[in-house]
Amino acid sequence: MSTSTTASVSTHILDTSVGRPAPGVAVRLAARPGRDADWRALGGSATDTDGRCKDLPALPEGTTHVRLDFAVEPYFETQRAEAQQDAPAHRDSGVFFPEVVITFAVEAGEHYHVPLLLNPFGYSVYRGS
Repeated sequence: MSTSTTASVSTHILDTSVGRPAPGVAVRLAARPGRDADWRALGGSATDTDGRCKDLPALPEGTTHVRLDFAVEPYFETQRAEAQQDAPAHRDSGVFFPEVVITFAVEAGEHYHVPLLLNPFGYSVYRGS
């Protein structure tokens, strides 16, 4: 059993529409010390070429809830622009989910890896390892 007084968080994004990691997605992290407490913005990062955020801020002691906010709209706009260089897109031109916000409960001493599986019209998350 861990003796740490804080939880830790990591994440990565896989774009399931192309079968690859999603680089360059901004991720913001917030935390709160109880379900009725106000959210405290902790900062953020962006996914690297492997779709991972390796430098998310540490969680403060007493954190019980975490929020990850993924800014996916710019990513999909870039993907669409690159795809249209070869051929015009024949699908909805808008971004259905401009952001994905995931909120989850944490316990001190535990590590939470939260992968985001993403495509232009849906997403899925889970607690990874």
